[in-house]
Amino acid sequence: MRKRKRLIIFATIVSALVFLIVFALNDRLTVRYYEIESNEIQNNVRVAFVADLHSWYYGEEQRTLLRCIDDQQPDLILFGGDIVDDNLPQENAVIVLKSSAEKYPCYYVSGNHEYWSGKIDDIKKMIEGYGVIVLEGQSETITINQQALNICGVDDAEIGEDNFIQQIADAESQTDSTLFTIFMAHRPEYIDTYLQHDFDLILSGHAHGGLWRLPGIVNGFFAPNQGYFPKYAGGAYEFNEKTFIVSRGLSKTTASIPRVFNPPELVIVDIVSTK
Repeated sequence: MRKRKRLIIFATIVSALVFLIVFALNDRLTVRYYEIESNEIQNNVRVAFVADLHSWYYGEEQRTLLRCIDDQQPDLILFGGDIVDDNLPQENAVIVLKSSAEKYPCYYVSGNHEYWSGKIDDIKKMIEGYGVIVLEGQSETITINQQALNICGVDDAEIGEDNFIQQIADAESQTDSTLFTIFMAHRPEYIDTYLQHDFDLILSGHAHGGLWRLPGIVNGFFAPNQGYFPKYAGGAYEFNEKTFIVSRGLSKTTASIPRVFNPPELVIVDIVSTK
């Protein structure tokens, strides 16, 4: 009887551990929703933010990701850098970019891995060829649902700090200050610089959710350029009337290191009127 009881306890512990491991390593695509209220908005706008795909495979013809995007019915798609990887073939990224641009207004900023590929100019030309607007320190005005917005963005900081800072200033100078402004920059660690400018919503990626998480306890263990226990690993951060959202990204691993309690995510931002 005692032996049987021990076996039951052992089996229960093993089952719990297996369940925990499977749950921790879950890499199924999730959707993360955020809502931002603004008195500069009269008609609601839904934004899909795609970051850090790293040419990752999402089923045949990338259908898993593309269907997920379609299911959210976004008004536009913003690509936040590292869509194309510097080591993996470009095909999966190309499918996502091309297919998205056929259905939605799309904007893109570069990430460090696109620069590391040594083919950044070719990548940008390719992306523009699909109808995606590449932002390199400029602002574009778009009208969606009879709602005008500023969409601006900058290259990755790989262009050099002086050029990077100048691009941010250039982007702001081209905005219509009466409109809600979305700003994209790949790296979150420059948030103090971004906050010096008149941007309402700031979108970044790069941190990959801090790789390993303990939800409710540790938001991230390590992120590039932020180090251990990064302050901006993923999620939404409020700064007075400005909102900063960091995507945890779509790549399922980082340098072959699995993500723990950190599934890949598509970010959806609803910008809604307070009027």
